[in-house]
Amino acid sequence: MAKRVTIIGGGLAGCEAAWRAAALGLDVDLREMKPQRFSPAHRNTDLAELVCSNSFRSDSPDNAVGLLKEELRAMGSLTMRAADLTRVPAGKALAVDRDLFSAKVTGLLLGLGNVKVTREEVPGLDPSEGVPQVIATGPLTSEPMAAFLAGLTGSEGLSFYDALAPIVTDESLDRGKLFLADRYGGGGEGDYLNCPLGKSEFGEFLEALLEADRVGPRPFESERYFEGCLPIEVMAQRGPKTLLFGPMKPVGLIDPRTGSKPHAVIQLRRENLEGSLWNMVGFQTRLTRPAQERVFRMIPGLGKAEFARYGAIHRNTFLDAPKALDPFQGLRARPGAYVGGQLSGVEGYVESAAHGLLAGENAARAALGLAPVVPPQGTAIGALASHLLPFEGRGPFAPSNVNFGLFRKMPEGTPKRDLARLRVERARDLLPGFLESIDYAQPR
Repeated sequence: MAKRVTIIGGGLAGCEAAWRAAALGLDVDLREMKPQRFSPAHRNTDLAELVCSNSFRSDSPDNAVGLLKEELRAMGSLTMRAADLTRVPAGKALAVDRDLFSAKVTGLLLGLGNVKVTREEVPGLDPSEGVPQVIATGPLTSEPMAAFLAGLTGSEGLSFYDALAPIVTDESLDRGKLFLADRYGGGGEGDYLNCPLGKSEFGEFLEALLEADRVGPRPFESERYFEGCLPIEVMAQRGPKTLLFGPMKPVGLIDPRTGSKPHAVIQLRRENLEGSLWNMVGFQTRLTRPAQERVFRMIPGLGKAEFARYGAIHRNTFLDAPKALDPFQGLRARPGAYVGGQLSGVEGYVESAAHGLLAGENAARAALGLAPVVPPQGTAIGALASHLLPFEGRGPFAPSNVNFGLFRKMPEGTPKRDLARLRVERARDLLPGFLESIDYAQPR
């Protein structure tokens, strides 16, 4: 009888877990509730739908998320393979055409002979299956599954808000008021469209933003935001400098019409390869739709903007990982069950994929009778895994993106200017040995 695993959820983490288990030769039963049921943020029937930004953030290996991408590529990640095949111009960032990306992931996964996709909602774990299972239902996991997990872990869990930035059509933009450039250079004409604001324009925009109507939280939601993805109006409430040092910072940008740096800038990033859609970078919002139209059309170049998607904020759910999970992403209350992706308490597309890969690895190893593994903390993927572990003195658990603060400390006295470079070098030294030690099988 063939060894097999069950993966619940067809997002980034679930697809990555399925891809990893399939690479180890197991039969994989991947269960996805779309199109039988959609979450409030999903609309595409393909797997691995990107519901927020189309950006996977920096692709430079001299920062933590860029290093994590490098490691995932070395590990044969499905997410990185599909992203590299569907990328759109975005300066130093890795951004993709989201529809092409999801279609590519779906095609690659369905092209494997040992992965079966079943379209059905799964309300909980079935112990009678007798095979390792991975729960990768994501931060918008269905209510039945959320209730099951809450009962299993003895906790109501936690929640925070995730955000969608508006998307506008290219044909509705006034190109005469915009200019192409990357915030920190990078050569060429630039991949971002920039909307420059003078000091008075910024002041008028800020006043309108602060006074605009907002959508209130639903009864089951509490206004608790992820600091790395705050609504634009919440940032504005903290003072104008929050915006000027945040999504509207003009650093590194010169308006070619004036030859000087604008007071503030709003950047637009390609949403697809054709450039027919543009994402308002960092402008996630809880403003009502009429308010978004009125306020955002005050931005130079967006006076007649047509919105292909309005900004929105929705609740995300995740487990209290230090209490609910073991060091190998297994559910303490249910041996043989693993949790991958954002449901486990990581934040971000790349991080979700990384934790899906690890959950798939350990579920597959359980099916094969092998010991579970966790990468060394000196690597980016290992540092991210360490965030889910209990440790003395930690406060309430909250999701996190990968960052150098999660890495094992460098020796005392290391010059600050060398820290990032040395962490990258150490990670590159550690990963090959780890993969060799567990006889890492590359996906097909």
